[in-house]
Amino acid sequence: MLDWITVIALILMGLVLITVELIFIPGTTVVGILGLVLTVAGIYLSFEYFGNSVGWAVLLGASTVSLVTLFYSLRSGVWKKFSLKTKSKGKFNENLVNDLQVGEEGLTTSTLRPIGKAEFNNRQYEVKTIGNYLKTGTKVRIVKISANKIIVEPFN
Repeated sequence: MLDWITVIALILMGLVLITVELIFIPGTTVVGILGLVLTVAGIYLSFEYFGNSVGWAVLLGASTVSLVTLFYSLRSGVWKKFSLKTKSKGKFNENLVNDLQVGEEGLTTSTLRPIGKAEFNNRQYEVKTIGNYLKTGTKVRIVKISANKIIVEPFN
């Protein structure tokens, strides 16, 4: 009896971990690999404890349960509950750079590494340096504006 409990528990824990990998923490692979190892261990123990005929039946059963669960979850739309349905359509400097001109001076409001934020004419903009690292509160001057990108340089 304990042999059956061990085999079933290993297979169920493996399938649960694989499902958790797919739904909640995709991309980590550690949980998925652990789930696969537990499932294979349960199937292997079924061959060891009960022989080939029961082992093949357990393998067929575990495979069927896995495929049916995957098919049902994809078909019924269960995965849609976990997906993002909205898009962000706004951009930071969209239609705002028309108010600025090359040569205007401002102050950084965040660290530029090389991208950050700076304030010009009491408005905040996303800016980029030409590779310099600038601390918050540094005076900057606009050297180029193109396609909603504002390029700045420090000055004293």
